[in-house]
Amino acid sequence: MIKFETPEYNNPNKHYTEVKAIFDKEGNITPLSMEYDGQEFEIDRITDIRPAASLKSGGAGIRYTCFIDGKQTYLFLEDSRWFFEI
Repeated sequence: MIKFETPEYNNPNKHYTEVKAIFDKEGNITPLSMEYDGQEFEIDRITDIRPAASLKSGGAGIRYTCFIDGKQTYLFLEDSRWFFEI
């Protein structure tokens, strides 16, 4: 059997993270908090949700424009994994 290995591109701006989210009956996903450096941070508000590419760190998916502790950040759902940009 032939096994294809896809190398993973390591970008210092792309950080995979754990996210707590709500899935409603219509299939909408709303992130509530994310983990960074061993700490959990609550998402204060979400101002935009759209399909988008991450120009800073590579990758694409559903981009959530979030405010955490008063600072804007982009949180992406790429396939079944979450990442954020720094």
